Amino acid sequence: MALWALCGGGWIAVLAGLRRGVHGLARGPSLFAHTATPAAVVLLCALVGHGNLYATCWLTAQWWALAIVTGLRPERLVTSGGLGRLAAWLALTAVLAHLAARAVF
Repeated sequence: MALWALCGGGWIAVLAGLRRGVHGLARGPSLFAHTATPAAVVLLCALVGHGNLYATCWLTAQWWALAIVTGLRPERLVTSGGLGRLAAWLALTAVLAHLAARAVF
């Protein structure tokens, strides 16, 4: 239950950052993609025939790593910081996903 709560909290944190920070033509597609992600992950796991617990660990880690690296402003991932910020996000996602999977399993 704690994993689902953390996943939902991370999703809401990134959604709030996207609503506040992204403007112009990118706003609609970014909000749509973020909103569709949880359903798409569940459907993909069902299609493949694999449980979605690993995917939930990964999504939780991804959203919280994004919130930490960008300071709750997801648009910073691509607008400033260059490849260093992207690399930090990917590295932190990997570490958090590993820790979440070890805690759950």
